[in-house]
Formats: sequence, structure tokens, C-alpha cells
Amino acid sequence: MKKRIVIVLFLLAILITTISGCKKEEKEQEVSSSDLETVQLLLWGSKEDEALLNKMIQTFQQEYQGQANFQITFAEQGETECKDVILGGLEESADVFTFADDQLSALAAAGALNPVENADVIKQMNLSTAVEAATVRNTLYAYPLTADNGYFLYYNKRYFSEEDIQTLDRILEIASANDSFFSMDWSSAWYVYSFFGNTEMKVGLNEDGITNHCTWNRQEGEIRGVDVAQAMLNIAKQPSFSNRKDEEFLQGVRDGTVIAGVSGVWNAVAIQEVWGEDTGAAKLPTYTCNDHQIQMASFSGCKLIGVNAYSEHYDWACKLAEWITNEQNQKLRFELREQGPSNKQAASSIEVQQSPAIAALLEQSEFSQLQRVGGKFWDPVTIFGENMASGNATGEDLQKQLDKMVKDITER
Repeated sequence: MKKRIVIVLFLLAILITTISGCKKEEKEQEVSSSDLETVQLLLWGSKEDEALLNKMIQTFQQEYQGQANFQITFAEQGETECKDVILGGLEESADVFTFADDQLSALAAAGALNPVENADVIKQMNLSTAVEAATVRNTLYAYPLTADNGYFLYYNKRYFSEEDIQTLDRILEIASANDSFFSMDWSSAWYVYSFFGNTEMKVGLNEDGITNHCTWNRQEGEIRGVDVAQAMLNIAKQPSFSNRKDEEFLQGVRDGTVIAGVSGVWNAVAIQEVWGEDTGAAKLPTYTCNDHQIQMASFSGCKLIGVNAYSEHYDWACKLAEWITNEQNQKLRFELREQGPSNKQAASSIEVQQSPAIAALLEQSEFSQLQRVGGKFWDPVTIFGENMASGNATGEDLQKQLDKMVKDITER
């Protein structure tokens, strides 16, 4: 009997010790958790990326759980206006943000971005074109995110053969015969570049990295500036041409009024949801200019992730930027948004290589130029493009319009 009592008392002692130890461990964990640094980070991205980036925030917090108390929030910020917003108030801006690569030089020059610390590692993991887009004077200032910021032709295979899509004349003819439209945004200077890019007339940044040079008003040669302007007017007067912004283009795809148009990989998923197996994608067509067929050009570029040099938690912001741009998350971005990875391993996957949109982008890359223009390029070209789309509503002489556009583009 005494032996049984001793055993019971022994077991009770073990149980009490165990419970006491657990409570002590829980208390230590509570103290440890309260002692962790609180890391507040603001992430800016496009509206279309909200769900994707919030998912990445969750996995980032899981990956680094126990190392800090994270308070990471997403806020919508258009990538094309990101630079202007950031330079308007560096210390109030996001810690981490997505932006188009043409804004890199201005952000770096203003001190908004620091050189990437582990640049050699980032360079090795990414495609050379993406690394170039994230670099200023041989210094890497941002993390490559995509290598697909360009545009090409989408078309509905129900109406067009591969031969039909080679010329814009034929595309417009078929669209007209089907009471439908070919869509392109001439209110965006980004797309207007298509008509000048392969004419031997030039536009680009000067050595100062701020001002532009431009010869789009050239009056000599086989193709002059007025020839391009007249070609655009000839296209604009076609009943099947429609000058539409991106959202309007997609709406036309959905309601069946648009059967071909110029856009990029960011719309691949939405278009495929409507056209299904009839979704076609290819390089841009040629257009008629002064009795010549000119291959339409395109700007190319990449989306980048920047880290605010004024971030209160700069090291953690860099970790978040690396997380968003790692191989796993670039694959996820492709799966959900069909955006072309800059990461070498992600880009070499079978799924990416078989994407019609990515294939079209690669086909168009032969006729593309890395987007490198200063801020004064955009507004003058937009004004010109919109007037051409309206059929020259101002009635002004074409050469005078070209001269004014070039003067404003190259203004110092």
C-alpha cells in the first residue's frame, strides 16, 4: 500500500513540475513576443495587384514569424504616377513600391533609392534586360519584378488568320466587314511611339539623363514626320478604328465590339476569359506610310520594386522587396496575372514559355526599344496623338504640329 502511495505522489510531483514548466515557458514566450520590434511597412502597388500582393504579405509574415511584430499594409498607387507621388513627399511615401523602369533615373537622382546592397546576387538571378532596366550608370537601384512591360497585338481567331494580322490595313478591313473595331490608345504617348519607332527618326534621353533629343519632325528622307502624321490620319478615318484606353479596350472585348487591339500581358487573363481558345497574340502589324509598309515598333521595359531610402525599417523593407521578387512569387505572379518573370528560373518554366502573350512579346522584342525618355516626352506626344485620333480637329498644319511637339519634347 505504501509503495502505491509513493508511486502516486511521484507521478503527481512530475505532473506539477510539467505544468509549472509549461506555464513558465508560456510566460517567457509572452515576454519575448512583447519585446520584439514592431515593424510597420507600407506597400504600394497597382489596383490589379492588390489580392496578389496581400497574399505575398501574408507569406512574408509567416516566413519571418517570431523575428518581429509585423504591421504591413497595402495601398493602391498607380505605377505610372508613382515617381511623382514619391518625389512630392519622400518621408511620407511607401516603404516599398512598384514602378515602371523609366522612372528609375529620376528616383535615383533624387535620393529616393539607395544602391541595392546584394546587387551581385540580384543580378545573377535575373535576366540581363531586367537588370539593365534596374540600373543607372552601372549601379543597381531596384529589384527586377517583370520583364514584360511592352505591348503587342491581341486578336480573335474567329475572325483573323495568321496572314490577316500581318498588316493593319487588313485588320481594319476585316473589323469593318464584321461591324467591329480594332482598338489602340492614341491618348498615350507610350503607344504613339509605335508609328515613329522604325522610321529612322529618333527619340531618347540626352547624356544628362533628364532632357530628350527627338527628330520626329524630320523633313527629309524616305519617311518624313508629316508622312507618319498623315498615315495616322488615314488610320483614324477608318470606321473600324477606335481610340480606346485600356479599360475601354477590355470592355469592347467583353461586349464583342472589339475583335483586335494593342495591349500588354496584364490583360492576357481577362481577354482569355472572354475569347477562350480563340485568343490570339502576335507581334504588331505593319502600317502603310508613304506607300511603304512600316513595321510598328514598341517601347519595352520592366516593372521594378523600389525601397524608399527614407524607410524607418529599411532592412525589413529590403527583405520584403526581395520576397516579392523571388522565384516563387514571380511564378505566382505569372499564374495569377500572366506577367512575364524577370527571374531566370521562373522565366524558363514550361508554363511561361508556352504562354501566347509572352510568345507575342518575345516576337515583338525584335522591333522594340527600352523605354528611356525624360518626363517632357509624354504630354506633347499625347496632345499630338489625340489630335491625330480626332482627325486633326484643330486643323493646324501637320508640320507645325510636329515642330511644336518636338520643341516641347526637347525643352530644357
